[in-house]
Amino acid sequence: MKIAAAALAGLMLTSAAVAQDMPDLAGREIVIVTENAYPPLQFLDASGAAIGWEYDAMAEIAKRLNAVVSYQNISWDAMIPAVSEGQFDLGMTGITIRDDRKEQVDFSDSYMTSQMVMMVRGDEARFADKISFAADPALLMAAQPGTTPFYVGVYEVLDGDEANPRIKLFETFGATVEALKAGDVDLVLTDGTAGAGYVEASAGGLKIVGEKLGTEDFGFIFPKGSDLVAPMNAAIASMKADATIDALNKKWFLDYKLGQ
Repeated sequence: MKIAAAALAGLMLTSAAVAQDMPDLAGREIVIVTENAYPPLQFLDASGAAIGWEYDAMAEIAKRLNAVVSYQNISWDAMIPAVSEGQFDLGMTGITIRDDRKEQVDFSDSYMTSQMVMMVRGDEARFADKISFAADPALLMAAQPGTTPFYVGVYEVLDGDEANPRIKLFETFGATVEALKAGDVDLVLTDGTAGAGYVEASAGGLKIVGEKLGTEDFGFIFPKGSDLVAPMNAAIASMKADATIDALNKKWFLDYKLGQ
């Protein structure tokens, strides 16, 4: 089912009233870096256009704060160092708020909470949970180095050895999914919302098995000491209060079918 255009428009119109109580950035440009490889948060559609939950949320935040946003692209492993060095004003790509990362960058308040799930091919019958996966040394997992799925895979599914040869490393999340589809690996860990999107779009080619493996909160990242953190938190809070975030969740996690 689709969100009624009028309902969405009504929610977005509340931003005009809310903006009166928001910090005013007076048209300031905010340079945002992202990966465009983490559907449905941010990804490229069939035409190559960058879309997703985070793009919609950031457009609304910019309205509320009277700011202008521009985007650049970078790989995940380079993102936190680049933002830490001040190359960009803000990073977004479903980044889990963690204490070790707080040593390098500042985080916004959480805008979303997610849980890890096990995504496998639709015909997978050799394992059905993390215990049976770990017990078969022939089974392989795909992950991006340094990501939450990587660490959950190492410490919650396998033996705690970050050099375990059963974990095959890929540069992007999309590449891990392609490796899974091709049979080069047998498991991809992902947050439940992205996993649900891939499963829905796969026409039976993918499925979720086992229990949820952990909870993570997502935030935007900034150079240490950035004066954008407080305005961004104010905008996030207002979007939670007036149900704009609920509307975005419904649009991207329930109504939108990846690939259409």
